Amino acid sequence: MATQPSDAELIVSLQARVKELEIENAKLLAQLTDCHSHEMEEKLHGPDGKGRESKEGNRKFEKKTEEKKPGYDTSFMNHRSKRYVALKVMYFGKRFYGFASEAQMQPTVEFELFKAFEKTRLLVGDKKESQYSRCGRTDKGVSSVGQVIALFLRSNLKLSAINNGSSGEVLDEKHEGEIDYIRVLNRVLPHDIRILGWCPAPVDFHARFSCLSREYKYFFWKEKLNIPAMESAGNKLVGTHDFRNFCKMDAANVHNYRRHITLFEISPTDVRYNGNQLWVIKIKGSAFLWHQVRCMVAVLFMVGKGLESPNVIDMLLDTTSIVRKPQYTMASEVPLVLQCCEFDDIKFMCSTDAGDALRLHLVNECQIFQLQATIFHEALLNCVPLSNDQSLHPFQGTKKKVSHVPLMSRPTEPSYEERRAKLNTIA
Repeated sequence: MATQPSDAELIVSLQARVKELEIENAKLLAQLTDCHSHEMEEKLHGPDGKGRESKEGNRKFEKKTEEKKPGYDTSFMNHRSKRYVALKVMYFGKRFYGFASEAQMQPTVEFELFKAFEKTRLLVGDKKESQYSRCGRTDKGVSSVGQVIALFLRSNLKLSAINNGSSGEVLDEKHEGEIDYIRVLNRVLPHDIRILGWCPAPVDFHARFSCLSREYKYFFWKEKLNIPAMESAGNKLVGTHDFRNFCKMDAANVHNYRRHITLFEISPTDVRYNGNQLWVIKIKGSAFLWHQVRCMVAVLFMVGKGLESPNVIDMLLDTTSIVRKPQYTMASEVPLVLQCCEFDDIKFMCSTDAGDALRLHLVNECQIFQLQATIFHEALLNCVPLSNDQSLHPFQGTKKKVSHVPLMSRPTEPSYEERRAKLNTIA
């Protein structure tokens, strides 16, 4: 006659069964994540695997990232609840080699962000598995107060209550009890990077391709610039045009140089120094080419100085007549700011505690820079004067005049067709 198992034996048996079920559940969740990652990859990059952003630099960086193990083992996180979120990012670009990590130079903003994701253990899996995307790739030295990225992050909510990759829709808008992503990340990020807001996003959201428009601001001192002439020239940029003469051409990867500019404005700010006023150029468009804003601003400065007519914009936009871009130096990257990125149904939020800490941090940073400016001004006041009749005004009589060569008389760069022909010869 069979004997009944004791209570202790039943408990051990049940515990073993629970462990088996947990292991099986983790495997199923991993398969589900892989399935949706594959579906998203095909949606964004096509079934042939050729990505819309496929560049040699991307492949090099991905290989480098795979070789470098993260600061902690993310494999055990795969069974945790996660949600797809969009983050609004601010950074002061002075010390960074651009936003994206593909440039093989450090530090970059993206590198610092993923260090923070790993340190806070918000990252589920590695970068590739997180379905990461970014809105823009700002250059070295360029700042932003409205960059947007998206990726899967760990969540405190139950699998059934959040968007865990099971569909293209946000299943639930519950936020109570959720991780305070802004507070957690801002505690570990460097002082010149901050998360300004977060928002749950559908898994088919892509920070670059879902973006409706981008807005840039370029700050400059007025000096003796002819603002009405710059405004007249800038308004000619509004509309859909071929901007190949206003960018750094990437003939290997970009074949369409038509872009749509929806807004151009020049206006004064309330900042003044030593009799000079700070102005700002605002440019908004659906998308921009490599270095497009800095090239446009460079030509506008030539117009503002009286070196070129506003009609030079019309000539450069006429790519049938001007097939080769005249050589000219881009405007400095330092005053350029990615102001905002616009999306449908993405509303960023911030908790009260995180918002208070964020404002306190930004006020403190402003005070630090004001103190630094005051010290430099004190140094200026204590300079040995060059002559008795010179004032402290830094914009009068101190700049060496350089003869200007009209844009249409300058050496030109190779045309798109010539660049493509050379690439085909190499291939």
